[in-house]
Formats: sequence, structure tokens, C-alpha cells
Amino acid sequence: MSGSKPDILWSPHHPDRYVICDSELGLYRIGPVGSSETKAGTLPLSEETAATLLAINSDTPYMKCVAWYPKHEPECLLAVGQANGRVVLTSLGQSHNSTCKELVGKEFVPKHARQCNTLAWNPVDSNLLAAGLDKHRADFSVLIWDISSKYSPEASVSSEKIRLSSVDLDSSSVVTKPLYELGQNDACLSLCWLLRDPKLLLAGMHRNLAIFDLRNTSQKTFVNTKAIQGVTVDPHFHDRVASFYEGQVAIWDLRKFEKPVLTLSEQPKPLIKVAWCPTRNGLLATLSRDSNIIRLYDMQHTPTPIGDETEPTIIERSVQPYESQIGSFAWHPSSQNRMVVVSAANRVMTDFTVFERISLAWSSTTSLMWACGRHLYDCVEDGAEGVDSVIEKDIATKMRQRAQSRYGHDTVQVWKNHLLAGGSDPQLKSLWYDLFYMKQCAEDIELKLQGNKQSVVYSGIKNIVKTTSGTTESRRCWSGSERQSDVPRYHSEERCLSLRLCGWISRGPDINVEVFLRSLEQEREWERAAAVALFNLDIRRAIQILNKGATAEKGDLNLNVVAMALSGYTDDKSSLWREMCSSLRLQLKNPYLCVMFAFLTSEPGAYDGVLYESSVAVRDRVAFACMFLSDAQLPRYIDKLTNEMKEAGNLEGILLTGLTKDGVDLMESYVDLTGDVQTASFSMLKGSPGEVLKDPRVQCWIENYRNLLDAWRFWHKRAEFDIHRGKLDPSSKPLAQVFVSCNFCGKSISYSCSVMPHQGRGFSQYGVSGSPTKSKVTSCPGCRKPLPRCALCLMNMGTPVSNCPGTGKSDERLDLTRENKLAQFNNWFTWCHNCRHGGHAGHMLSWFKDHTECPVSGCTCKCMQLDTTGNLVPSDSS
Repeated sequence: MSGSKPDILWSPHHPDRYVICDSELGLYRIGPVGSSETKAGTLPLSEETAATLLAINSDTPYMKCVAWYPKHEPECLLAVGQANGRVVLTSLGQSHNSTCKELVGKEFVPKHARQCNTLAWNPVDSNLLAAGLDKHRADFSVLIWDISSKYSPEASVSSEKIRLSSVDLDSSSVVTKPLYELGQNDACLSLCWLLRDPKLLLAGMHRNLAIFDLRNTSQKTFVNTKAIQGVTVDPHFHDRVASFYEGQVAIWDLRKFEKPVLTLSEQPKPLIKVAWCPTRNGLLATLSRDSNIIRLYDMQHTPTPIGDETEPTIIERSVQPYESQIGSFAWHPSSQNRMVVVSAANRVMTDFTVFERISLAWSSTTSLMWACGRHLYDCVEDGAEGVDSVIEKDIATKMRQRAQSRYGHDTVQVWKNHLLAGGSDPQLKSLWYDLFYMKQCAEDIELKLQGNKQSVVYSGIKNIVKTTSGTTESRRCWSGSERQSDVPRYHSEERCLSLRLCGWISRGPDINVEVFLRSLEQEREWERAAAVALFNLDIRRAIQILNKGATAEKGDLNLNVVAMALSGYTDDKSSLWREMCSSLRLQLKNPYLCVMFAFLTSEPGAYDGVLYESSVAVRDRVAFACMFLSDAQLPRYIDKLTNEMKEAGNLEGILLTGLTKDGVDLMESYVDLTGDVQTASFSMLKGSPGEVLKDPRVQCWIENYRNLLDAWRFWHKRAEFDIHRGKLDPSSKPLAQVFVSCNFCGKSISYSCSVMPHQGRGFSQYGVSGSPTKSKVTSCPGCRKPLPRCALCLMNMGTPVSNCPGTGKSDERLDLTRENKLAQFNNWFTWCHNCRHGGHAGHMLSWFKDHTECPVSGCTCKCMQLDTTGNLVPSDSS
């Protein structure tokens, strides 16, 4: 190695010692900074570690390669390959045992002098040392020496063999006869023993990679390639080998040695070293000439065995230990992902750890785990305040709880779905009441007779008010007062429909809000009820509601004060009452009390104080607008409010948009804000036209919700959702994917049965008489060939189990459905995919309750135990 870049070798048995090889050998011990082992003058390797020089050996000049003896004894024994082809055994340290004394200084001399390129100790038979030499036309290039050999050269040894030796050696320390000679008339550039078999040696020859078997040296396995340098075996996968040529690395599988299974991306500069990580599976490090980075190739996901057409998955990374050029590196033999790097000049060393990529996994049940190297970490919040509340607020947790309560499945009393969601979200409450009122109106007999009105109901109030015609204006007295009101009110058929959708009135031409007021009183919404009464010009009823709210249990006594203020109402614009109410109403905390006085003090047609009070429910503001805004004002207000709801993703806006494209836009904003695909899926299915359900956004929400249910292992819930979806959207029903086919003609037996006519000779021609629900189809409807026989009753499949002898008790024991169907589960075709034997499902279940092997004589297949899906338990099972 004289004049070349340095190399590093870790001790195979001392994890704190390594050797630096260049013009001399230097033994270093690594330890923590400040420890007793590290003294003054140590070399810092990192913030935590430093190296201490223990010994220097400069007795072996012309070094070209070095290999460390793999066994414990003798300690610190090194083999050094020289420029003249000699291999010298030397030592570092203070070992003085007899074995070491006998071996140190021993030389192994080839017949013809040429450079020694590589050395490799046999990991099992440690007496064997392989040396790879340059080409000589009359000699072998792979010599395997036995270091325990006592053979001495003859007296007539040529002086040429020892003229490059720097020391005078005893003739007994020189060995000239190798144990094996391989690779004639070729050069050997790299060597490694195969870990799977200590008798196999892989050599990178001049034109090929060759595998030599010491048991039969006359034969070899080889493959022609240029990638012959730096051959090294993966310590975790003994059939995987890496080699390189110039800037390209080839990965080989020794089981399929014809070609590389993978060629890594070529580097712009030639490579000088490749090395597998000894502590990490499939991690290969490469170093290029004059480079300050080390490239890492992670092949841990490579499938094994590697197929011809399979491309392994490689993750490429680069690490930079420091700024200067890197001379060499070496993985630590036991510390995970740790290496020592030496610079190309001045022997500057660095202790460097390659940090693993962190793989993060967040389960569908809010558990957080991550993997780093060999460790798997589970995130557990220990006694942290507010953690449980944060998890409870997470939308995934909410959707999971709602799915367990069958949220969204109530199709009769639709409004109850908000109670299944917990009843605490005002937006969900508004949404499900909107859908409930739409459903009521759509099912109204009178609207059904009018035909086109049913679809208008789901188009939203925005589209309904645009078609307003025949609006009439009226004025009537305040209830309980003879004085006529100066507030104009507007009436039309479309406005009445809008009021019904808002929930204020029930079916009929008259605007009667009494039923609505009673429901609000039952829910103890006193302020809202009083406001609705006042908007219907019934000031006496509003005062009565406020007094009732003040005297109710846990009522607000301040409502009496508000009732007193209402009782003094006058329409005199210059009155003190009007002046004080206008200035003091904004100090009221309840928004409904505030809009009551805003209404009483507003000019006709100018109700901004009511219409733009954002704390008041959208349905109440829209109902107020339908009664008091003209045909010119109403559409403008509705359009403006609709746009606000769509931008905010407020579900109260569904009342305005309906289940239309505007409704999908609003729901998209809501899902973007909350991630609640569950509510989006169920609501879009309620009465939506087919065009809306075909919207890719709606399909995306539905599929994501189905995937969520599967991830939670709520397979029953997902099946219920699919059934629910199929009822509301018939186009979503999937086609039959699995069917029983005839062995002879290949046609579907179940399909042929389902399309047969149910009268006349439809069933009698197959030997079935009477009701089709008691069918007996024992032959293929397509080719008339008989169906297979049941292994237990020996009757043809298609024969109902009730007609088979001795099955009455098994039917009772299986507790199957009592409904009389064409194909009860008892009669289903069942068979084993392994042995192909089967029969009626009822018979098979009864048999395997008491037996483990197949019922067919001579068959030892354990059919039922092969079905591993039976071990999976759905999370929603009780």
C-alpha cells in the first residue's frame, strides 16, 4: 500500500480495535471521550469517542493488501500481501504465546514474483489463506496456503524469490508450496470465501467471476463479466454477492449465476470499495475515488428467491461524514450502522453512525408506532392531561363511534341520525332535519300528484325561490290587537314549500306555526320559540312563551324583563321605547332576543339586523326572509347566503343548495375542513339524483368510508352500508363475481336457475314439482349433465337437504334461517380447494363438528383446518 490511499480493518473479535493500513500498520483502540482508556494525545473521532494508538508495525514494506486472522488465537495476527507476491504473517500487540511466535514472520512465496492483489482467510478452516496474484503465463494466480505447513524450500531456492525481502529470514519460515493452485494463465483481482460452504472460493478473475471448489479443483463455475473487483458476500444472505467495475456495481444471486439480478446506477467516478453492512440486512455501502460522500443502497425489500423478471426494490441514499475526501471506510462488526471513515490524506479519522430512515405507522384506531433500525417504538402518552379529549375530538374516533351506533342508517325518522352521532353537533342536527323535511315533502301525496315538485324538493330553497310566481302581499293585525300592522308579508306556493323545508309549518295552505312552537317549548328553546311567534305577528304568544320560560325549572328570570319590554311595543317611530330598544338590543347575549327587537325597530323591507345575525340558525333566517322579503330581494339574499355557506363548509347550507352540484361543492368544503367522509357519504345518498351520485367527489367519499370500515375491521358494518347504498342507489349494486359453474359446459348453474320461468313447465322439466321455493335442480340447466354428488348423502347437488335422509336433526342443530328460500345455506355447494371433495353445506358443517379429516374414504385432507380466514374476528362482532 505504499503510496496508495489508506484502508481500515476492524478486529473480528475486539469491537474497540481497528488497524489503519498504508505505508505501515497502526493499531488503534476506540473509546468514549474522557474515559481511563483514552489518554492525552488521543485522536478525537466524534463528540463522544476518541482513538488511542496502541502499536505501529513498519516491518512489512511494499504492502498491497492486508487480512486479519479470523480466530481468537493467535491475537492480532495479520497477513500482508506485498508487491512481489509474497504473503507475510505479522502481528500487532503484545501476544507472546507459542502459536503466535511460530507464525509471525512466516512467508509464503510464489514461484514467480508478481503483485499480490487480495487476501482472504477461510472463516471456518482458519489455516487456509487464499491469495490473488497478477497474471503470469506459466503460473497460477490463485494460491491457497496452509499457514500450519512445515514445508521448507530446497537449498537451491532462487535468489530472485528473496531479493525484495527487507529482513533476513530463516529458511524454515519460508513456504513455497501452496496447498492449492487455481486460475492458471489469468489474473485474480478479488477473492472471498462463500459463507454457505467453506470449500467454495469466489474469485474475480481477469475476464470472469469464478467459483472454485476445493474438493474438485479441475472444475469451476464461472460467468463472463467485467464486474470482477471487490467481490463480497452479504453476511445476512449468503447467496447474494456484490462486485464492481469502474463506477458500476453488480448484485449476483449464486443460485442463478448466469447474469446479475441487479445493476446499480453507474457513478461518474470509478469505485474503490464496496462493503455490506454486517449489522443490517441488505445495506450496501460504496465509495468512489476522490469523493467525500458514501452511497448507501438499501436492498432489504428484495424478494427472495429472486425471480428472473422481478426487479428488486432499492432505496438509495448518500451520507457525508465530513468535507474532505474519503480514503476508505469500514463498518463496525457489532454496533448497528456504525463505521469509521479515514480521509485520503493525514489519517484524519471519524466515527460515524448512519441513521436509519424512520418508518411511521398510524393505525386506524389512533395508535402511533414507528420503526428505526431493529427497534419498534409505540407512542404512549403517560398521564398527559387533555390527550384523551384530543383523541375524542379526532374525526376518525368520532366516525368510528358513530359507525358502531349505526349512524346514518335510519331511513324513516331521518332526523334521529343526529342523535346517533351524539346529538351535540348543531351542524349535523341541522343537516339531518333538513333531509328529514325534504323526505317528508317528497313523500307528500299532493306533491307526488303534481309530478315535477318531488324533484324540486331536493333541489334546495335556492332553486325553489327562483321559480316563485303568483306572490301576494298582505297585511294583518297583531294578534290580540285591533291595530293593523304596517309590516307587509308575502305569500306564494313556493314560499310555503320553503317554510315547510325550514320546519316552521306542516302540510296545508295556511301558515300555522303552533305545532312548531310547541316542539320548541318541549326542547326548552324559549328564546327561539318567542322569536318565531313574534315573526308571525303574535306578540301575545311571544310574551306568554317568555313568561313560561322564566318560571320553568332552571329558567332564566331575565326573560320576564324581556317580556315586559315587549309588552310596551309601539309603532311610533319617535317613541322613547323604540329609541331605547334600538340602542340597547345589542347588549342582549341571546341572539334570538336581539333579533326580536331588531325586527320590531326595523323599517319594512330593511331587516338586515335579523337576516345577517350569524348566530341565528340559517333555517330561521331563511324562513323569515320567505315571509318578509319581496320577489326582488329574496333571490339576492338567498344567493348571497348560499355562497357564504359553501365557502364556510357549513352544513346548514344544505337547506339552500339541496342535494345538487352546489350541495356537493358545500359538502366538499365541509369534508376539507373536518374529514368527515361518513356524513358526506350518507347525506349524498338520501334522495340524490343519479347525476350527483356519479360525481367523482361523491364516489371518492363513499369509497374512502368503505375503506375506513374495512380498516377498522367493521366488515359487518361495511356490508350493511353496501346494502343501504344499494337500496338508495341501485346502480351501485355490483355484478355477480363468483358463481358455481358446470364441470362439462362451464355455464353458471346459479344464473341459469335464476333466469328460468317460474310458471308452466319451468321447474317440472328438472324434476321439481310444486312451488319453485322447493326446487330440486340436480342437473345442469345448460347441458343437462348431472351435478356432483354430496360426499355424505351421495345425492346429487341441488337436492334440498330436507329431502335427504337423516338430516332433520342436523338442521335443528345448525340453527339455520327459517325462511323458505330457493337456496338456504343448508343447500349451498361447498367443496375443499385442496382435495376437491365436498357436498351440502349443512352436511359438511355437521361432519366437521365431530371429525377433522375429509368424509371421502381414503382422503386424509383436513379440509376445515385449511380455512385460515375462520380465525379472523371482526371488530364489530358482539
